[in-house]
Amino acid sequence: VDSTFTTPYLIKPFELGADLIMHSATKFLSGHGIVIGGLLVDGGRFDWDASGKFPQLTEPYEGFHNLVFTEEFGPAAFISRARKEGLRDFGACQSPTSAFYILQGMETLGVRMEKHIANTRTIVNFINDNEAVAAVAHPELASHPDHEIAKAQLPRGASAVFTFEVKGGREAGIAFVNGLSLFSHLANVGDAKSLVIHPASTTHFRMDEAALRAAGIGEGTIRLSIGLEDPKDLIADLKAGLRAASKVVGDRHS
Repeated sequence: VDSTFTTPYLIKPFELGADLIMHSATKFLSGHGIVIGGLLVDGGRFDWDASGKFPQLTEPYEGFHNLVFTEEFGPAAFISRARKEGLRDFGACQSPTSAFYILQGMETLGVRMEKHIANTRTIVNFINDNEAVAAVAHPELASHPDHEIAKAQLPRGASAVFTFEVKGGREAGIAFVNGLSLFSHLANVGDAKSLVIHPASTTHFRMDEAALRAAGIGEGTIRLSIGLEDPKDLIADLKAGLRAASKVVGDRHS
């Protein structure tokens, strides 16, 4: 399970049956977008021997002097190989400074996530009621296909990253972003500051309309990562962006 967007504060996947959890620690865990790092956590309950589908763990591995990881490490076979190979073959050895930033960020995780969630709920409600917006995708909205699952598994909140579709397509989406001043135009998420991106013209600009649609991305899709600022300031900024987007639509019909 990739639990980057939810963090351990919002959900504990091991309690729901997951065996492995991944996090991009660059996001909410560290909280400030100033460090590159990740976490891989093994629940230690999976029997890697039972199915016979993991020969890389159950058979001798020549690269480690014919070590059989399941014999040596039991339920920790996978995480042990991941760590050893990561260190030896890929240089996955985090700097002390990066580790310090992540650990320091995690000390305030609960406080930050509460503010992220509170701000996000305010922003989602504002955007959902705006005439310049065609649709909003957030699990706490009853219109979302995973709303019932979110209510059951994410009672504290469903993260601070969501998308919405601005009316007017690609040009309106670009105008929306250009009309903002408080939101930072960045591809990252999970930062203390609020972030925005228009995927069709940036991260996914090489994809045609059909490919975008297949990926669940519209020409006017906007992704927001809500930060810790005063929600009144965020709403004022979003109003400016939505006015800019609406002007594009209005100019077409004038």
